[in-house]
Amino acid sequence: MDTLRAASAIPEVQAQRLAAEHYGLIAAVHRLDSERDQNFRLRSLSGREYVLKIANPAEDRAVTNLQTEALLHLAATDPDLPVPRIFPARNGMTELDIAFDDGSTRVVRLLSFLSGTPMHAVTGSAALRRDLGRCAARLARGLSDFSHHGANHKLLWDLQHAAEVHHLVDAVPAERRGLIEDVLGGFKAYALPVLAQLPSQPVHNDLNPHNVVVDPETCAGVAGIIDFGDLTCTARVNDLAITAAYQVADNDDPLAPACEMIAAYHAVLSLERAELDVLFDLIATRMAMTVVISTWRAARYPANRNYILRNNAAAWARLQRMVKLSRDQARFQIQRACHLE
Repeated sequence: MDTLRAASAIPEVQAQRLAAEHYGLIAAVHRLDSERDQNFRLRSLSGREYVLKIANPAEDRAVTNLQTEALLHLAATDPDLPVPRIFPARNGMTELDIAFDDGSTRVVRLLSFLSGTPMHAVTGSAALRRDLGRCAARLARGLSDFSHHGANHKLLWDLQHAAEVHHLVDAVPAERRGLIEDVLGGFKAYALPVLAQLPSQPVHNDLNPHNVVVDPETCAGVAGIIDFGDLTCTARVNDLAITAAYQVADNDDPLAPACEMIAAYHAVLSLERAELDVLFDLIATRMAMTVVISTWRAARYPANRNYILRNNAAAWARLQRMVKLSRDQARFQIQRACHLE
C-alpha cells in the first residue's frame, strides 16, 4: 500500500551535473521539499528557472509517464493554463532513465518552475478562491479527453478508496476516532454507492494550498498549479471535493468560502446535480483521510514528520466545524451557490 518511502538522497551537486550534461543548463541548484520524489530548483545564468524532478525508484514507470503525458496533453489543450511545461533533454527525450550510485535507475525530467507565493502563505480572498475554482475546472476540462495506460493505478489518496482507510484509524489519537469513523461511515452510506455512476476521468487529485502558487503582487489570482504526483483516474467530483476541503473555514459558516470556489468551478465546467449531492460527504471524507493517512505516515517516517503533517491540524479543525452541518443544510448551501436550489 505504501511502498514509496523516501529513497537515498541525490546530492545537489549531482543534480547540477545532470542538468548540465543532459539539458545543457549551467544552473544554481536548490533542493525542494517532497514526500516521494527528489526535486531541485534550478536557476540558469539567464535567470530562467526550472525544476529537475528525479522520480522515486519504487514509482511505477507507467505512473511517472502518466504525469509527463498529462502535462504534455494540457500544453496542447489549454496552453494558457498555469501548469508546468516539460522540456526535452538534449537527446529529445522527455524522460531519461539515469543510473545512480546506489544501484537504482530513476526517471529524470525537466519542468518549468512556476514562481509565485504558495497559496497557504497568503490570506485567502473571494477573488483568489474564484480564480482557483476556474483554474481547477479548466484543469479537469483539459484532462477530460486524456487517456493513458497508467491512469487507473490504485492510489491510497484516491477518494473512491476511502473505505479502505478504515483499518488505519487506530493510528489516530483515541479522542478523534469517533468523529473519523462517523465521517467514513457517511462516505460508505451516501457517496460510495453513487461514485461509479458519476463522470470519471484523469484528475490532478491534490489541489491543496501547497500545490498552488499565487500572484505575489495581488494575491488574487492563481500563478501556478504544481505537483501532479497524485494524478489518477477517478470520479471527477472527487477532484473538486479535494480542492474544496482546503477552502473550508474554521468558523461558524465553514462552507461559505468553499462555495465561492465551487460556484466558480461550476460556471466553467457544469456539474451534475448528483455530483453536487455528494460533494459535502466527499469534502468531509478528504479531511478525515488527511488526518488518518498523515498521522499513520508520520509514525512510519518520523524523519519526514513535519512535511507529512503540514495539513493535519487544519484538516482536523475544519472537520470539526463541517460535521456541525447537517447533510441537507450543506447540500442546499452548495446548490444555492451554484444557482440550482
